[in-house]
Amino acid sequence: MKEPRYIIRRTLSQERFEVLWTKHKNGQTTLKDLAEMDEIINRDAGVRRFVLEEMATQDFPGRDQDLDRNNAVQPTGFFGKLIFKIRSIFNSLFSDKQQTPFIAFPSSN
Repeated sequence: MKEPRYIIRRTLSQERFEVLWTKHKNGQTTLKDLAEMDEIINRDAGVRRFVLEEMATQDFPGRDQDLDRNNAVQPTGFFGKLIFKIRSIFNSLFSDKQQTPFIAFPSSN
Protein backbone atom coordinates (compact mmCIF):
# COMPACT_ATOMS: atom_id res chain seq x y z
CA MET A 1 0.00 0.00 0.00
CA LYS A 2 1.15 3.49 -0.75
CA GLU A 3 1.96 5.85 2.05
CA PRO A 4 -0.37 8.83 2.10
CA ARG A 5 1.11 12.07 0.86
CA TYR A 6 0.89 14.96 3.19
CA ILE A 7 -0.09 18.33 1.89
CA ILE A 8 2.51 20.95 2.60
CA ARG A 9 0.75 24.16 3.49
CA ARG A 10 2.45 27.25 2.20
CA THR A 11 1.30 30.77 1.73
CA LEU A 12 1.60 32.64 -1.53
CA SER A 13 4.52 34.67 -0.22
CA GLN A 14 6.36 31.48 0.81
CA GLU A 15 5.86 30.04 -2.67
CA ARG A 16 7.11 33.28 -4.23
CA PHE A 17 10.11 33.29 -1.90
CA GLU A 18 10.96 29.73 -2.95
CA VAL A 19 10.98 30.80 -6.61
CA LEU A 20 13.13 33.84 -5.82
CA TRP A 21 15.48 31.74 -3.66
CA THR A 22 16.00 29.31 -6.55
CA LYS A 23 16.74 32.23 -8.88
CA HIS A 24 19.18 33.61 -6.31
CA LYS A 25 20.98 30.26 -6.02
CA ASN A 26 21.31 30.13 -9.82
CA GLY A 27 22.65 33.71 -9.91
CA GLN A 28 19.77 35.12 -11.95
CA THR A 29 18.22 37.58 -9.52
CA THR A 30 17.71 41.22 -10.32
CA LEU A 31 17.61 44.11 -7.90
CA LYS A 32 13.81 44.04 -8.05
CA ASP A 33 13.83 40.35 -7.08
CA LEU A 34 16.16 41.02 -4.17
CA ALA A 35 13.92 43.83 -2.96
CA GLU A 36 10.93 41.50 -3.14
CA MET A 37 12.83 38.81 -1.21
CA ASP A 38 13.68 41.38 1.45
CA GLU A 39 10.04 42.36 1.72
CA ILE A 40 8.96 38.73 2.13
CA ILE A 41 11.67 38.04 4.72
CA ASN A 42 10.56 41.03 6.79
CA ARG A 43 6.90 40.04 6.57
CA ASP A 44 6.97 36.25 7.13
CA ALA A 45 8.50 34.81 10.33
CA GLY A 46 8.87 31.30 8.88
CA VAL A 47 10.83 32.59 5.90
CA ARG A 48 12.94 34.75 8.20
CA ARG A 49 13.79 31.71 10.33
CA PHE A 50 14.74 29.76 7.19
CA VAL A 51 17.06 32.51 5.97
CA LEU A 52 18.74 32.85 9.36
CA GLU A 53 19.31 29.09 9.50
CA GLU A 54 20.79 29.14 5.99
CA MET A 55 23.09 32.02 6.91
CA ALA A 56 24.26 30.19 10.02
CA THR A 57 25.22 27.09 8.04
CA GLN A 58 27.00 28.93 5.22
CA ASP A 59 30.72 29.56 5.38
CA PHE A 60 31.46 33.14 4.44
CA PRO A 61 35.02 33.70 3.23
CA GLY A 62 36.85 36.22 5.37
CA ARG A 63 34.37 36.09 8.24
CA ASP A 64 36.94 35.14 10.89
CA GLN A 65 40.05 36.60 9.29
CA ASP A 66 39.59 39.97 10.96
CA LEU A 67 39.02 38.38 14.34
CA ASP A 68 41.98 36.02 14.38
CA ARG A 69 45.20 37.81 13.49
CA ASN A 70 47.42 35.20 15.16
CA ASN A 71 47.16 32.94 12.11
CA ALA A 72 48.98 35.51 9.95
CA VAL A 73 52.32 34.43 8.56
CA GLN A 74 55.08 35.95 10.64
CA PRO A 75 58.31 36.93 8.86
CA THR A 76 61.51 35.12 9.73
CA GLY A 77 65.01 36.46 9.99
CA PHE A 78 66.28 39.75 11.32
CA PHE A 79 65.59 41.88 8.23
CA GLY A 80 62.17 40.32 7.68
CA LYS A 81 61.13 41.14 11.24
CA LEU A 82 62.59 44.66 10.99
CA ILE A 83 60.69 45.39 7.78
CA PHE A 84 57.52 43.91 9.28
CA LYS A 85 57.79 46.17 12.34
CA ILE A 86 58.47 49.28 10.25
CA ARG A 87 55.53 48.45 7.98
CA SER A 88 53.21 47.92 10.96
CA ILE A 89 54.27 51.29 12.43
CA PHE A 90 53.49 53.09 9.16
CA ASN A 91 50.20 51.22 8.83
CA SER A 92 49.15 52.24 12.32
CA LEU A 93 50.14 55.88 11.70
CA PHE A 94 48.42 56.24 8.35
CA SER A 95 45.42 53.98 8.76
CA ASP A 96 42.01 55.47 8.00
CA LYS A 97 40.41 53.73 10.95
CA GLN A 98 40.42 55.56 14.22
CA GLN A 99 41.36 52.99 16.77
CA THR A 100 39.76 53.70 20.09
CA PRO A 101 40.66 51.44 22.95
CA PHE A 102 37.75 49.59 24.46
CA ILE A 103 37.67 49.69 28.21
CA ALA A 104 34.87 47.94 30.06
CA PHE A 105 34.08 50.27 32.91
CA PRO A 106 31.94 48.87 35.72
CA SER A 107 28.49 50.35 35.86
CA SER A 108 27.89 52.89 38.62
CA ASN A 109 24.30 51.82 39.23
